[in-house]
Formats: sequence, C-alpha cells, structure tokens
Amino acid sequence: EQAVAIGDVHDVESLDRYLRARLATTGRTDAAFTAYTVHASPTASVDREYSARVPSPYLRAVSRRLGRQLVRVAARTWPSATLAEVAATPGGPHHPIALGAAAASAGVEPHDAAVLALHHLAGAVATAGVRLLGLDPIEVAAMQAEATEAAARDVLADEPWSVGHPARLPATGGVLTEILGERHGALDARLFVA
Repeated sequence: EQAVAIGDVHDVESLDRYLRARLATTGRTDAAFTAYTVHASPTASVDREYSARVPSPYLRAVSRRLGRQLVRVAARTWPSATLAEVAATPGGPHHPIALGAAAASAGVEPHDAAVLALHHLAGAVATAGVRLLGLDPIEVAAMQAEATEAAARDVLADEPWSVGHPARLPATGGVLTEILGERHGALDARLFVA
C-alpha cells in the first residue's frame, strides 16, 4: 500500500520489479525460517533470530498477529506438539515460524514449505496490486507465477534452511520495506494490515 502511495509501484512492470525484490530479500528469509521450522524443532532462539531480522516494530507485531491467527486455525486441522510449542511463544509466533509449524504438522517437506512461504508473500503483493491499482488480474497472476517460480528455484538451489543453528539462516531484508512498514503502521486508515 505504501509502495503505491509513494509512486514506487504504479503498473504491472513496477509491481513485478517490487515483487521480485521482496521475494529475493524478505521472501528468502521467510522461506528459510518456514522450512527450518519444518526441518528442525522450533525453539526460542528461532523466534529471536527472526525478530532480529525485522527491524520494524510494527512489522514484527503484524508478523506475530498473523502467526497467532495461523496457529489457531492450523491447530484445529493438524493438532500437534509442534503447533502447541509454537503457540506458546510469548506474544505469539512470527508468521514464517507458524507457517513452518503448520506445514510440519501437515507432513509437508521443508522445500515445499519454503515454496509455500514464497507463494504466500507473492499472493499478498499481487492481490494488493490488483486491488489498489485496478491492474488486470490475469496479467498480474501470470507475472506472480513467473516471479515466484524464479524465486523458488533460487531458494531451493542452496537450501538455506539446512543449517545447524538458526543464527546462520538468511538475514536478507529490505530497508525500504521496513521504512514503509513503519509508515504504514502510523496510518489511521489502511486497506491492508501490512
């Protein structure tokens, strides 16, 4: 929403550029943390490591809110000790960690969970582009599919989640994403939470 407000995103081409940048930065980090949670048991250090990668207090709060919502729904469908452990995180789990716990509970492999995290981010960005700018949904869906496929290839090529300690997970983020997140959080009226 804020990328549109500042004029950074204004058509399908600029949305494609924005989406690919998000997938390569925050998307890569989210995919790695999601898959790591499937690959290894979630711990307090996983939560701390993800928090350290999100400088914006507003975006950290939104991540935890979305994580709590996801865990609540997933626990009804795939109850598990992993989901219960993640649900007990003080303040709620970050969304990628909740997604990883839900994926683990559903029997999803780490690489598929990483792709799911990328699709989740891409879907949110593409939907916002269609709603805010009135872009052609078919053109945006095709762009989204191409961008997500390219990002998935890159993430799956080096399996960034198959590390021994969560401190070694990717810390790729976007400074503009964090700044715009804080700006977005300060608005009285907005269409999207993040």
